[in-house]
Amino acid sequence: MEGKEEDVRLGANMYRESQPLGTAAQSQDSTKDYIEPPPAALVEPGELSSWSFYRAGIAEFVATFLFLYITVLTVMGVSKSPSKCSTVGIQGIAWAFGGMIFALVYCTAGISGGHINPAVTFGLLLARKISLTRAVFYMIMQCLGAICGAGVVKGFQKSQYEMLGGGANSVSPGYSKGDGLGAEIVGTFVLVYTVFSATDAKRNARDSHVPILAPLPIGFAVFLVHLATIPITGTGINPARSLGAALIYNKEQAWNDHWIFWVGPFIGATLAALYHQIVIRAIPFKSN
Repeated sequence: MEGKEEDVRLGANMYRESQPLGTAAQSQDSTKDYIEPPPAALVEPGELSSWSFYRAGIAEFVATFLFLYITVLTVMGVSKSPSKCSTVGIQGIAWAFGGMIFALVYCTAGISGGHINPAVTFGLLLARKISLTRAVFYMIMQCLGAICGAGVVKGFQKSQYEMLGGGANSVSPGYSKGDGLGAEIVGTFVLVYTVFSATDAKRNARDSHVPILAPLPIGFAVFLVHLATIPITGTGINPARSLGAALIYNKEQAWNDHWIFWVGPFIGATLAALYHQIVIRAIPFKSN
C-alpha cells in the first residue's frame, strides 16, 4: 500500500505548479492572509516530466472539443431554420457559448485552470501566472480540440455543415474590418478581465465579503459578449474556436478575415492583463 501511494504521489504531483491555477487559487488557504506567489518561470523544464502537466493539456483538449461540438451544433440549428422564431435564435447561441464555458471551467479549473481559449492562456502568460512551456502546450491542445470538435459536427451533417457556413467567423456585411477588429479586442478584454478578477486570490482575501463562484461570471461574460458581437463578427474572442471552425469549413470566406480572430483576441488579452496587473492589483492590501 505504501508503494502504491508513492506511485500516485510521483505520478500526479512530482512537479507542483509554482502557483495555483484558475479557481484553485481561491481555496488554497482557509485564512484570509494573502501571500503573493512568485511569478511563474518563463521556461520550466521540470514540467515536461510531470504527469499533471500532460493531464492538464488533455483536460484543455477535451474541454475545447466539447465546447466546439455543442456550440457549432447550436449555430447550425439556428442557421438552417428559415424562421429564427422557431429556433433558440441569437440569444440561444449566446447561452450555448456562455453556458458551456460555465460548465467546462467548473469541470476543469482544478486540473488545468479551465482556460479553453488561447487568448485567456496568453493573458495569464503575460501576467506570469503560467510558464511559456505550459502556455504553448495549452494553446496547441486547445486548437487540436477545437478542430476535432468542429470535425465531428461536420461528420454528422456534412452537406448542411458546408451549406450553412460551418459556424466559421467572418465580419458581417455592413461592417468594416476595423469594426470587426475593435469588436474582438473589446469582447476579449471583457472576458479576460473577468477571468483575472474572478480568479484573483488577492481579491478573495481583500474582499472576503464578496462571494465568488469563478465559472459563473466567466460564463456570463461570454454570454453577454456574444449577445453584443454576434451581429458583427459572429463572435470569436477565442482563436481556437475560430481556427477549428475555419479549418473544417475551409472555404475562402472563412479565411478572408481570419487574422482578425487572432490579432483582436491577443490584443484584448494583452490590454486586460496590463490593466489588471498594473491598475487593479495595485490597490493597497493589508491583512487584518
